Amino acid sequence: MAITPLMPVYPRSPVRPVRGEGVYLYGEKGEKYLDFASGIAVNLLGHGHPHLTKAIQDQAATLIHVSNLYGSPQGEAFAKRLVDLTFADTVFLTNSGAEAVECSIKTARRYHHHHGRPEKHELITFTSAFHGRTLGTISATNQEKLRDGFAPLLPGFTVVEFDNLSAVEAAMGPHTAGFLVEPIQGEGGIRPASPEFIKGLRRLADENDLMLVFDEVQCGYARTGRLFAYEHYGVEPDIMAAAKGIGGGFPLGACLATEKAAAGMVIGTHGSTYGGNPLACAAGEAVLDVVANEKFLEHVRRMSDRLRGALEQMIPNHDHLFESVRGVGLLLGIKMKSDSRAFVNYLREHGLLTVAAGDNVVRVLPPLVIEEQHIGEFVEKLSEAARHYQVPQAA
Repeated sequence: MAITPLMPVYPRSPVRPVRGEGVYLYGEKGEKYLDFASGIAVNLLGHGHPHLTKAIQDQAATLIHVSNLYGSPQGEAFAKRLVDLTFADTVFLTNSGAEAVECSIKTARRYHHHHGRPEKHELITFTSAFHGRTLGTISATNQEKLRDGFAPLLPGFTVVEFDNLSAVEAAMGPHTAGFLVEPIQGEGGIRPASPEFIKGLRRLADENDLMLVFDEVQCGYARTGRLFAYEHYGVEPDIMAAAKGIGGGFPLGACLATEKAAAGMVIGTHGSTYGGNPLACAAGEAVLDVVANEKFLEHVRRMSDRLRGALEQMIPNHDHLFESVRGVGLLLGIKMKSDSRAFVNYLREHGLLTVAAGDNVVRVLPPLVIEEQHIGEFVEKLSEAARHYQVPQAA
């Protein structure tokens, strides 16, 4: 049999972790890696965090799953905390970021259906966006690498240039239901939207009774030094998808919405077998216990300043490789002058884990619990690798 037991859809690297401790991962042969990838911005408390671990252990020994046929004291308590901490009035709990975005899309469409405007079903989305791998979420992008081979894609999306408000206004029409945007693009290259763009989307939504939908799956949950990235803009969405760091590594996501936006989401309109089960909610509660306070968020901002400053100081020493640093908080990207994926692979060989992104950017996504010594170790390893790296020659 030629095919592997695990469906071969990932170009898996030789890194094979079997254990994690704090900001480090260990391979099956004892190799040690400094993890500045965090499971692609998921392990915001690092590996083996005692509070998160205990919460999962205790809940697993008590009640793991019952389905949403029954009342959910755990889900109600967790949702209430999210509502109290954000713009939202209500929450639908999912298992992943893609599911959270799917629920957000359905909520936006259903809003207009509820008000007798079923023709308003199109969301304006943006170039280089990443919203997930479902048919709905790949239909919302213009990235051929995500869409290739999956036609026919779902209608209902118009893609325009990211951070271009004039392009948005030109694309609006009688079928427009709203806007779906990452305030800070992640996979697209760590690209923060301008305040003028985000505020402009809010204005257009208000003037035309449209839904402003934020995808904060990667940029949310304390990673930017605020609990959610929208706080940096002084703008609140109508609907927002959250995931990744929300469970600290346990599969969990959420679609948050205002009461107005969720008007059409009534009994029978959506569902999930696993979503918001007691074990997932215990993980979500434990993460909030740690991150949802000003002391922790200040730590993230302080570590961000240290890391960004160290990287900016290092870049001139390797200006044949690196251009600049971009991003917010501990969602940072190093813009390269050559293929970032090749360099990320090279760093893995030197015990350093990062993530490649579009626009030849190296994503730097450390656990939010890093300390200054980890920043020093990261920059030292990065600089050492850069000294010896040979840029692959184009074929």
